[in-house]
Amino acid sequence: MARHNLGTVVQFEFTRTIKKRRFWIATLAIPVLLAIVFGLVFASSSNTKSLTEAQKSDKLSFTYTDASALLDPAVARALGGEVEADPGTAVERVRAGTLNAYFSFPATLGKDPVKVYGADHGIFKNGSYEAVARQLVVLSAQEKVGSAELAAAVQGNFRTESETFKDGQVSGGLETVVPPLLFLVLFYVVIILLANQMLASTLEEKENRVTEMILTTLNPTTLVVGKVISLFLVGAVQAVVFAAPMVIGYVFFHDQLSMPNFDLSHLQFQFWPMLVGALLFIGGFILFTGVLVAIGAVMPTAKDASTVFAPVMIMMFIPFYIVTMVVSDPSNIIVQIFTFFPFSAPVTAMLRNGFGSLNAVSAAVVVAELFVFGLLALRLAVHLFRYGSIEYSRKLSLRTAFARKG
Repeated sequence: MARHNLGTVVQFEFTRTIKKRRFWIATLAIPVLLAIVFGLVFASSSNTKSLTEAQKSDKLSFTYTDASALLDPAVARALGGEVEADPGTAVERVRAGTLNAYFSFPATLGKDPVKVYGADHGIFKNGSYEAVARQLVVLSAQEKVGSAELAAAVQGNFRTESETFKDGQVSGGLETVVPPLLFLVLFYVVIILLANQMLASTLEEKENRVTEMILTTLNPTTLVVGKVISLFLVGAVQAVVFAAPMVIGYVFFHDQLSMPNFDLSHLQFQFWPMLVGALLFIGGFILFTGVLVAIGAVMPTAKDASTVFAPVMIMMFIPFYIVTMVVSDPSNIIVQIFTFFPFSAPVTAMLRNGFGSLNAVSAAVVVAELFVFGLLALRLAVHLFRYGSIEYSRKLSLRTAFARKG
């Protein structure tokens, strides 16, 4: 009977939420905005591509003087430049608008700056003057070097391949860091999306004055656990809806939207970091859900609950104030405190797990701690909900609630 009731609660809470018009308005708002942005980017990239193609045939015209004797006249002509015949009046002619641009290259390029003068064509197009001047110097130097390998070495245009070792084994780079950190991203997405619903899950029945009738047919534990499970399912629906436009855009319109290239084939999904990340995510979800549901059980209205809601949510973001310390100095006492303090533990431990600084013992302690405190928070939420369900006009007294026997 209890199992049947739990299934009934989950089904009722889930369907009640997804049938609400405001739920779909809020859920679809972000994908719709993303679709609009993608459409604007697509249109803009098409126009930019056409403009770029047009500009390729439109060379920048300029004159120049070369005191360094480094520049190659052939390269300069290819870029649209000619040697300036009258350097003394060149700047004035640019000022008067009769000359488009004039470059003055000094004798010592390593010490003195190249003087660039040009007609104002807007803040973005004006940058092309310096770009052409730099390209002229680089291409001329390559011609004088006479070796593509030496030119690449001078400019630093070469690749490196790194391999590091930890405990006698090859340790990975970002390809091993990214997969466990996906649980951190998922944790933030789920909590942020569902935080208000977690808080309102027990407040709604209280404000509607129907809690007494519900509790005559349902055990409070069954009701609260059913609400938590339904919240998780609702979060899964929202995550899929939010991710869909980004996945579709990346797979089908990658080039048109100018998205960065990510070679997902190089990602390494290692078993233990992924398992620890999953356990930290589940434990953190249970803990924060239990706390927010308990807050909803104590407070009479959503307005009253919001005063306690904000500090709880802020504790999720505090670890990011020491993120550089978490990555570079995980043994620091502050990092250790954040790792084992329940409300900062999920984020801090997931960061350390991703970057490989969370050892097996610490991982086991944090996971156990989150599950224990999470289950205690749920148990507390059930107890407070039982006695706070009839408090419509004032906050439930914790002393009174704990003085009563459940």
